[in-house]
Amino acid sequence: MTSSCDLSNDHLSLSVASMGAEMQYLRTAAGADLLWNGDPAFWTGRAPVLFPIVGKAVNDTIAVGAHEAQMPQHGFARRCDFSLEEQSTTRCHHVLRPNDKTRAAYPFEFALHISHELNNDTLTVSARVENHSSRPMPFGFGFHPAFRWPLPGSDASKHSINLETKGAPKQRPLRPDGLLERDLVRSPFDNGELEITEPLFAHGALVFPNGSDDLIFSANAGPKLAFRFHNLPDLALWKLVGAPFLCIEPWHGTASLVGDGPQIGARPNSLVLEPDVGVEFGYSVTVTP
Repeated sequence: MTSSCDLSNDHLSLSVASMGAEMQYLRTAAGADLLWNGDPAFWTGRAPVLFPIVGKAVNDTIAVGAHEAQMPQHGFARRCDFSLEEQSTTRCHHVLRPNDKTRAAYPFEFALHISHELNNDTLTVSARVENHSSRPMPFGFGFHPAFRWPLPGSDASKHSINLETKGAPKQRPLRPDGLLERDLVRSPFDNGELEITEPLFAHGALVFPNGSDDLIFSANAGPKLAFRFHNLPDLALWKLVGAPFLCIEPWHGTASLVGDGPQIGARPNSLVLEPDVGVEFGYSVTVTP
């Protein structure tokens, strides 16, 4: 049965559901909603966790050695009920461990830890993936939080993503079938800035392999959201055209490229964990009113 834990301090309040260890709301002390509300008229997701793959697999089929199985886009973790193993007023810790259904698709013993913590005006989301199997475990991992667009109090003014390094990461185009083109194309960023407009997303998400960078999502008025990423080298931005949200997605791994096979270990930026080894990921967002 899905449950939730509610966190708060003097600056922010947060609710996290056990289903998918997914955030349900993030609010300022003044009551402004920063997180997308999952309106089914557009998209029911809010902030899914992506594991053991990120994006689409060819024919929705993955393989580990000779083992093949069906795997939906972004994996199964977002549709699994996590166990709440720790909670305080400002922190909660969920864990997903395998069951018969996950083993049939992904034949590994693993632990996926997800923590959410509020510290003053900053939300930190941390993850740890552990391999408890006796053989190497390939996987991809990512976060998929959706934020309000326009931001509350912005009066629909210009919204931009600004990269801290003022870089221009190249883009890998997304095809209608959810796979990625093999060739990179010119960056839509100009001196580290990308204005968020509807036409940008006419063909789906913008994917920047190895283009993750600390960034600020802001408008001419209203709050600023400053992001920092840990061990998440890939970046995607997505909004459904006509929908009032923007997803800022840091990943380690992407969808398969055109022409790829089903092996998880051969997917772009996949990781392979040795037995009894773990690896950590995370991001933080600091809210400036």
